Amino acid sequence: MALKGRSNIARVGLVGTGTIGSDWAVRCLANGLDVSVADPAPGAEERLRAHIARIWPLMEEIGLKDGASPDRLTFWPSIAEAVANADFIQENVPERIELKIAVFDEISRNAPADTVIASSSSGLLPSEIQSQTRHPERVVIGHPFTPLYIIPLVEVVGGEQTSDEAKAKAGGFYQGIGMRPLLVRKEIDAFISDRLQTALWREALHLLNDDVATIAEIDAALWAGPGLRWAFMGVATAWHISGERGMRESMGHFGHTIKLPWTKLEAPPFSEELVEKIASGCEAVQGDRDRHELHRRRDRTLLAILDAIEKNWYGPGEDGWPEMDTKD
Repeated sequence: MALKGRSNIARVGLVGTGTIGSDWAVRCLANGLDVSVADPAPGAEERLRAHIARIWPLMEEIGLKDGASPDRLTFWPSIAEAVANADFIQENVPERIELKIAVFDEISRNAPADTVIASSSSGLLPSEIQSQTRHPERVVIGHPFTPLYIIPLVEVVGGEQTSDEAKAKAGGFYQGIGMRPLLVRKEIDAFISDRLQTALWREALHLLNDDVATIAEIDAALWAGPGLRWAFMGVATAWHISGERGMRESMGHFGHTIKLPWTKLEAPPFSEELVEKIASGCEAVQGDRDRHELHRRRDRTLLAILDAIEKNWYGPGEDGWPEMDTKD
């Protein structure tokens, strides 16, 4: 079966319009594609269109592809209608494996047999998701990061039955809409980025739970310090170039600290007290600032960071990014 590549993709089918699904709609529309959507939740279409209208002025500033328009969005009452003529499908329903399996079964019974079906899952195994899908070889994970209309990373993961061709086609599509696909070599729960984020989050919860630091102090310790480096070079490269003779010298000096009890790794006990510390700490950081205003400033700051990286760091092919083979 020949799967459709980026050059053949004109219509994207989206199933689910929560935060992730809505952001996929924005990115795809801004890239001049037709977007066909289904979501049974009451008021889903109104919320989606309001989200697109709120973000669209920013997309116009960034730069739209030819033909880009919110008018190219079509909302359908059923999954079958939304995916019937889709050239690429992105599923965005809640993270419940039984629901994912059922939705993929329905998508696969109504979508063209040569269309790649991707899930935005942040940690479920694609082998389980594709278990009842027709033509399971075309199922992949395409895990993005919010706000995905700005952040370029998308992790591409295949299951036991996924073909290399499907992974390559998915990578080609994502590249075509301005993203940077990262192939996850082995099927693993939570993939790469969320595993790293979760390890950091668990340690942050220990610091909070043990009254070592507040939410504001934990956040400041990250964004005002190592987080600035991580924005463009990652933890390993940042460490590598910090010493005169690179990582070999650094490991000689600090390698022994790996065994020191500096981290707990396991999450602290989940309790109402911990939830209250997290929630009240985040609310204190937000203060009386409007949530949409925080989103607007976040988006503009991210764009400024990406612009600075483009101007001052290394370009594609020089930055060490592991490119996928996305040839048609």
